[in-house]
Amino acid sequence: MTTPSGEEREVKFLGGASIDGAPVAYIIVLAAVVTALSFIPFSVVMASGGSFPMAQGVYSLVGWVLGPIAGAVASGIGALIGVFLAPHTAGVAPVTVYGAVVAAFAAGTMVFGKLRSKWWIIAAVIGVGSIAFFFGRALFVNGVSLKAVVLGGASQWVGVLLFCLPTRNIFARWIASKNIGMVALGVFFGTWASFAVSHVAQSAITYYMFNWPEEVWMLLAGLVPVEYVSRCLIGAVIGAGVIAGLRAIGIVKPTYATY
Repeated sequence: MTTPSGEEREVKFLGGASIDGAPVAYIIVLAAVVTALSFIPFSVVMASGGSFPMAQGVYSLVGWVLGPIAGAVASGIGALIGVFLAPHTAGVAPVTVYGAVVAAFAAGTMVFGKLRSKWWIIAAVIGVGSIAFFFGRALFVNGVSLKAVVLGGASQWVGVLLFCLPTRNIFARWIASKNIGMVALGVFFGTWASFAVSHVAQSAITYYMFNWPEEVWMLLAGLVPVEYVSRCLIGAVIGAGVIAGLRAIGIVKPTYATY
């Protein structure tokens, strides 16, 4: 039995429509997945009485599979369609779509190589700027105590911190690992970090609309971490399976994919 030798062959796209290095067909499929999961609620939004769709668990995954731009497009389209087909589950169109786009984009910028290595700064600015507006309004406009804001928003500011620190590169390395257990771990923590950027971006808008009182902030301190763990478990279970499947069938990887 002989061992193949020579230069490794590289598979490239020859024609066909694509967005930022990802075939349009991939974008359509993943947008459909986001839409389908938008029908399934997994938690209640206390401020507005709506619900969180299970699709939130895969926004980040779409960014890692397609890259930041194509992933944002797929998640945004999927969320928009989900809003019209399942408005009571998927949420309000502008906020939901904005959150889906930011989450996928932030995830897609979590890279450990030289390719687009500075793009994470865009997402970091969105995250930090949203926190400043969100928490600042609570503290200085509505008179919420610092303790309530810190505890009620802990899952969010911790996630944004994980994104801004080099830990985002560690999570990206885990997602690219050949060990499927490390992939699941990377997707879990990567979802926490990237979705936190999206969550504070959405919260800055919804808090401006609803201005929930300090009592709700304290209640969120116990509720939001459970929601984050649930969201990240959804991402880890689905993400590990999807990435393992994509690798097994040898599908051509989009140019800016992380996995």
